[in-house]
Amino acid sequence: MSKNLKLKSSRAAKDMSQKDLADATGVTRQTINAIEKGDYNPSIKLCISICKVLGKTLDQLFWEGDEDA
Repeated sequence: MSKNLKLKSSRAAKDMSQKDLADATGVTRQTINAIEKGDYNPSIKLCISICKVLGKTLDQLFWEGDEDA
């Protein structure tokens, strides 16, 4: 699993800390950190919650497209 830099940059663009996003989505800061580092694959429910808070779509934050296609 690769790092989720899209999540990290979207969170930073909203001027939110990992703790802010964690509090808004009902998880721990460590969970957000693990998602950003690529160490944790979140549930679809958590993905949707993160997207709602950051005003992004699932595709924008979590889709890993094939760049060569």
